[in-house]
Amino acid sequence: MEGRDASGIVLNELAQRIPWLIGGSADLAPSTKTRLTFEGADNFTVVTHSGRNIHFGVREHAMGAILNGMALSKVRPFGSGFLIFSDYARPAIRLSALMEIPVISIFTHDSIEVGEDGPTHQPIEQLASLRAIPGLITLRPADANEIVEAWKVIMTLRHEPAALILSRQATPTIDRALYASAAGVARGAYVLADPPDGMPEVLLLGTGSEVGLCVQAYERLTRDGIPTRVVSMPSWELFERQSQAYRDAVLPPAVTARVAVEQASTFGWERYVGLTGMTIVMTTFGASAPLKELTTKFGFTAIG
Repeated sequence: MEGRDASGIVLNELAQRIPWLIGGSADLAPSTKTRLTFEGADNFTVVTHSGRNIHFGVREHAMGAILNGMALSKVRPFGSGFLIFSDYARPAIRLSALMEIPVISIFTHDSIEVGEDGPTHQPIEQLASLRAIPGLITLRPADANEIVEAWKVIMTLRHEPAALILSRQATPTIDRALYASAAGVARGAYVLADPPDGMPEVLLLGTGSEVGLCVQAYERLTRDGIPTRVVSMPSWELFERQSQAYRDAVLPPAVTARVAVEQASTFGWERYVGLTGMTIVMTTFGASAPLKELTTKFGFTAIG
């Protein structure tokens, strides 16, 4: 399921139960899947003030500023757009963090897998830019289960804004009967898969759609007899709030063979992979090509 689709389902379920959850999109609500579609949601207009869907127009910064005002009025606002256009909204998002108000920013089309839209629409440095904002909780969930858990986290926030980063392309839903519960999202990072016996010798770290890639690599390495752990890291900010004991349990200091996989800038990953680890990330802008060609060109494929 596409990340944006899964989030749209959760958002509609929440909004039916939380009448003060109101928002919209600064461009394409049908594409970001943030339109509230249940009976009675309607559009907010100069005539219909009871509407729950706001059409902000193609103006991301203005949307962010409006969301801040709404949050100060004690409603729970959300706004959406493509991740690449978070650059326009960033000053307003920064102010929401500065003011400690729980604005929800939903960003889709989160990677080079936007495909033929090309490098102008393929975010590279935007994820690192959002993570750099003090007080902002950034979440990039791996599958539909993690998206549900991410929304649970978001709805408990009272003094912090959140940025939810979602895929346009479909991502596999990880079989939680075989792998760990997605409830670990609340702690920012968690052990998704471990060796059948003993401690791991290799750590694979990922976020978003790249976690599924890590799982594929884990399955191959396990068959080859290499003890491997997969760590899903949807929120660095939440992970850094955990105790040192928990962080060391997830990322054992003794295991220095580490690989981080993320279709974004490498900036920041060095704190988790260390001096001897490596990153499979984006070091250039993207390209205009079909999705599968792009993932092959930039090295985001499973082993063998």
